[in-house]
Amino acid sequence: MLDSATRDIVRASAPAIRLHSLAVVERMYELLFRDRSIEMIFDPSHMRDHSQPRALAEAVTAYAENIDNIAALLPAVERIAHKHVARAVTAEHYGAVGACIIEAMGDVLGDAATPELLTAWALAFGDLADVFIARETDLADTAAAHPGGWRGLRDFRVASITEESAIIRSLELVPVDGGTVLPHIPGQYLTLALALPDRPLLRHYSLSGAPSTAGYRISVKREPQGTGSGMLHALVPGAVLRCAVPAGHFTLDSSAACPVLLLSGGVGQTPMISMLHALAERERAPVWFLHAAIDGAAHAFADEVRAVAARALWVRSRTFYERPAPNDRLGDDFDRTGRIDRDTLLEACGDGDVDVYLCGPTAFMRAMLAALAEIGVADDRVHFEFFGPQSSLESSEAPTVPPSAVKLAA
Repeated sequence: MLDSATRDIVRASAPAIRLHSLAVVERMYELLFRDRSIEMIFDPSHMRDHSQPRALAEAVTAYAENIDNIAALLPAVERIAHKHVARAVTAEHYGAVGACIIEAMGDVLGDAATPELLTAWALAFGDLADVFIARETDLADTAAAHPGGWRGLRDFRVASITEESAIIRSLELVPVDGGTVLPHIPGQYLTLALALPDRPLLRHYSLSGAPSTAGYRISVKREPQGTGSGMLHALVPGAVLRCAVPAGHFTLDSSAACPVLLLSGGVGQTPMISMLHALAERERAPVWFLHAAIDGAAHAFADEVRAVAARALWVRSRTFYERPAPNDRLGDDFDRTGRIDRDTLLEACGDGDVDVYLCGPTAFMRAMLAALAEIGVADDRVHFEFFGPQSSLESSEAPTVPPSAVKLAA
């Protein structure tokens, strides 16, 4: 527990930290990545596009501004803790990050980085690290103790591959050891350690199948410059992949009795498919499944969603094609032309007593958050997964993302 004098110093530094946090974080990574084993934990694509440094800069600022109310950051702590467990982050890693961020503050802030300031921040970071370490230890212990759970990486064989669309394929994975697996919670992801010549490449992929003790299904979009997706799209059945235990805080609350809206764009549909299967298992309040795709070639899981809706009559599905191809048939392949509109959201959300699960590209999520706020859906009823700084989901046309929904990246 931090004493009041330490909190006072950290709180007073918040304006300066907000101004210089990105420079501090970028310098911190320069220092941290002198250790090659630590650099390998991070996703290089998120370093190249600067989303990782921007997200951490916002996290550092949020910590300074909420030093008297750490409870406000606990939802973000939960999300980050899941990713850290999947990437095998250890207490020693926190020590290295803490030392580098204090050194970076000294380098960037210059004379303003007084001994008192750096000492206060060192204590504050250590206090926050203890919160993370305790939660991550609990998550790892719980997963390992559960039937079918494990620690670290486990070998899985690609049992089958399904081409879901021109750009998305599904891989069915079963454990090489023949044992059972820990059933995932719909919305969670699987972390794969893909073998590159010089290092493992860690990638998260949403689980798209129904929860099972037999294995997992992931569905992967082929990105033009994506190293990980390129490797997975080149695999054939029989290939072996190393996987961490399912993780993720963006999960379906299957106990809730209220209506549910599953709202997705593009490959953001993958966790929604898993949620849809779970919601179709027993009769309940209405479930709306709204999906936006470019056209039929990009549209995955069309037949699977139709089959679920046909057997679970409380499920209502509607698909929008932004630019239908000449061979895409309105009424058969898709339901509406254009983007998901306000009237459809109003129909799906009713009086606002609905839980909304949202996933998709940044522009899509920004538009949907704005539309949901406009029709009166409370922000604490909207659940979404997003990597990157909060500002990426904000624009002059979109509402400020509420504090309860802030997602801070690891």
